[in-house]
This record gives sequence, structure tokens and C-alpha cells, in this order.
Amino acid sequence: MKSPRRAAVSILRAWAKGHVYAENLIERHASRNELSSADRGLLNAIVLGVLRHRRLLDHWIGELRKGKLDHETRDILRVGLCQLLILQLPDHAAVFETVNLGKSPVRGLINAVMRKAAGTRKSLLDTSELPPAIAYSHPDWLYNRWKKLFGREAAIELMAFNNEAAPTIARINPLVPESRDLASSPDQPPGYLEIEGRLPTELLASGAIYVTDPATRHGIELLDPQPGENILDACAAPGGKAFLIAAAQGSGEWLTCTDSNDKRLPRLRENLERLRIQPREIACHDWTQPAPTEWHGRFDAILLDVPCSNTGVFRRRVDVRWRLQAPDITALTRIQSAILENALPCLKEGGRLVYSTCSIEPEENEGVVESFLSRHPSFQLKASHQALPQRDGTDGAYAAVLQSTSGPA
Repeated sequence: MKSPRRAAVSILRAWAKGHVYAENLIERHASRNELSSADRGLLNAIVLGVLRHRRLLDHWIGELRKGKLDHETRDILRVGLCQLLILQLPDHAAVFETVNLGKSPVRGLINAVMRKAAGTRKSLLDTSELPPAIAYSHPDWLYNRWKKLFGREAAIELMAFNNEAAPTIARINPLVPESRDLASSPDQPPGYLEIEGRLPTELLASGAIYVTDPATRHGIELLDPQPGENILDACAAPGGKAFLIAAAQGSGEWLTCTDSNDKRLPRLRENLERLRIQPREIACHDWTQPAPTEWHGRFDAILLDVPCSNTGVFRRRVDVRWRLQAPDITALTRIQSAILENALPCLKEGGRLVYSTCSIEPEENEGVVESFLSRHPSFQLKASHQALPQRDGTDGAYAAVLQSTSGPA
């Protein structure tokens, strides 16, 4: 059995070489190494801690060790310093276990760096004089972008929020009898329950609850699904928003769910089945392409929860900040606009469409909507909502409801 610390180094090496999400790598290694619940928790904390604080960890390594390091040794030191300075584990465990991760020729170096870090902990943890993008471990371009959008103080608050561990919050399922005795948490919106400690597997398995951030509700509230309305959830997997639509309608019988990736459909089906939802139809369709003619004019309302930069969910998707580049956002707006255009023929006359993202970038949100309205004067913006993490304490999310006044454009 591999130790969680050694597994963490393996995960970081694999993550650096490819495009696999960190959470998938954690699950894969935890299962492969048959880690206990406690070791799995430590593995998760170390890997996510390193990725959240990667730039600050590298700054500390540079302060403690001058000169070049091979990639594996750097990852070992990231793992060690994360335990020592971020997770605040006992010095002897952090130092001893980290030294043992290295090959013989570098163990002396690792030992020296770790002991020096333990001895200078107070000065290292004082990051007040560091540039904010280093202190809060974000790329310079993102910090500069957010500083321009929100102001310096709010940009720093946003980066700090992104580095916090996300709470586990679940939506209570009104379609399942087992949920009748569940009460909303006092500091959450009605119908939402904050989960402390281990996940309640029985409630999850019975479909009584579904783990989701409260920010996801804004798009569904704007959609305002009514019983008997034919509704399309066009980017439905893994099913969180389809669940909210069905819960609002009291049934899934009027709901059509699609996703562009047929490999995601089994999970979508499984989730909806567990939640006691039987949609009218589940199908694979890429909405950057024209819609099938049999769907034209079918739907009273359409939800387009489009692919986006994920800048509103960095505390959950901890590795995205290191993958995303500024040109990616502009490229995404072209995909988002194409999805909007291809969904339009599917609306009934007088129908409504909700465009939503988990982005906080105006380019992807108001910019896409304004461009759409300029091309389609037969649509009106009825309402919109932007959730901002640093202001609202939830994931970031945007939603706008666009009302057709004369049918498809």
C-alpha cells in the first residue's frame, strides 16, 4: 500500500504532465492504493492544498533553496511545505515523512529545506509584503483582470475565497418521501442543507438529497418551470439543474435532457433515476451544431447551462486556474453564442430561454447576452442575476432569462 504522501507526489506528477482533473486522479489513486478513510482525507487535503497554494509554495521553495530543482524533488517539497505551513501538521511528521519521499541523493537537500522552513515558519507565513497574485496563488493575468473588474480589495477577497475549502451543501429532494423529515440549514436558502463531517450515504443513495451549491438555483428560479411545460435542459449532465427543474415542476415527465458527450449520459441517467426523475427523453446532441428538426418549436422553455471558463468555481475546481488562459475565454464566447443560436429554433412562439454559466467574466455573461440581443430584436432580457463568490459567499454563477416576443428568430 502506498502512503498518502507518496500518492500525492505521484498525482502531482501525473497532473503536471496531462489534462486529467485533480479530483479524478485523487479518486483513482485512493482506490488503487486501498487507502483508509483517514489516509484518503489526508491525500485529498495535500493535493488540493498544493494546487490551491502552488505559487506561494514555489515562492517559499525559492526562498529556502537557491538553484534549480528537478520536477519530482520540487513536487516532494511542495507536498512537505503544504503539510508544514498550510495544513499545520506536526513538524516531526511533516519533515520525516517528506524526507522519506525522496531518493537517496536528494534526501539531504529535502531535510535541509524542511528544517529551515520549520525554523523560519513565522517569517514565511507573513505574506503581507508579497504581490497579491503570489500570496494568494493565482496567475498574474487573472489577478490583473479581476482587479480591473472588481477593484484591488475585491480581487484579493476573491482569490482568498478561492483558496478556502468548499463546504458540502445539498438540495433536499421534494420528490422523495425519505426527505420529509429533513430541514434546511439556518444559514442556507430554503431547501438546502449544509453537511458537516462524512457524507450521509443513505440519504444520497435514496435520492433524498443531491449535493450542489446554492448558486445553481438562480438559473432555475429565472427559468420558473411550471407543471405541464415542455422544458429542455440542453447541457444537462450530470443532472443537478435537471433535478431542480423536475423538483419545481413536480415531475420529470415534461423534461428533455441532452448533453454533447454520450459518455456522460449514463451518469446523468443514474443520477436522475436515483432522484426519482423519469425525463421524457435523454439524448446526445452537440448544440454547437443545428438542432434536429423534430425538436423545432417543441419547448416552452430552454435552459442553456453552457460550457464556460469556470472562474466562479475555482474553490471547487482547484486546478482550473493553472490551465485557463485569457484567449480561452474569448474562444468560449464563440461556442456559447453558437449554442444560443442553435437552440433558438426549438423554442415555441413566446417561449423563454435561460442562458447560464458558472463564470464571473462579463465577456462570457453580459457580453454574450448583449451580442445575442443585438442580433435578435424579437427577444427581450427579462431579468438576470450574477452571483459573486467574494460578495455572496457561494460559487460564482450568472443567469439571464431571454423572452421571445414573436417566436424563434
